[in-house]
Amino acid sequence: MKQVLKRYWDILRRPATHLSLGFLVIGAFVAGIIFWGGFNTAMEATNTEAFCTSCHEMKDNVFQELQTTIHYSNRSGVRAICSDCHVPHNWTDKIARKMQASKEVWGKLFGTIDTREKFEAHRLQLAQNEWRRLKANNSLECRNCHQFESMDFTKQSKRASEAHSTYLGNGEKTCIDCHKGIAHQLPDMSNVK
Repeated sequence: MKQVLKRYWDILRRPATHLSLGFLVIGAFVAGIIFWGGFNTAMEATNTEAFCTSCHEMKDNVFQELQTTIHYSNRSGVRAICSDCHVPHNWTDKIARKMQASKEVWGKLFGTIDTREKFEAHRLQLAQNEWRRLKANNSLECRNCHQFESMDFTKQSKRASEAHSTYLGNGEKTCIDCHKGIAHQLPDMSNVK
């Protein structure tokens, strides 16, 4: 056993041209930790409200609308920020969403939505993309805060209580089916069938 350990130790400390294999392995491990830490720090930095509202397209359009809703200001003091609703919490889904969001950055760089008029012209398409995403994941971002099992139907209006217990209970509908426009103004849907 001692000979085997000595043999491996000799391999790790023997120079591989200029550096020992052990130094390369440890160096790669440390570099991996630094890369992973930097990557996660950057990911979290792009999930902040300050980052999301740093461009005037979001600050002057959808963020202004959010500030008038219960998701921004309410009696409990709990506030939803952009990433709570628009970025999945699960890591793999978050990465996929960040890759999709890169297309939105492309739109900013090339002026697709850089004015209120251009934003309004694309608003329906942008909203439909979000609604489709939320429908596909069963409104997971809504359910991160609003859990069906925790709902007190006695404190809801009769209409809400019936809808929640009927549609959410059996999985027939998901939150976004009924709550479009809950945090932002609805786009012009006069031409939507």
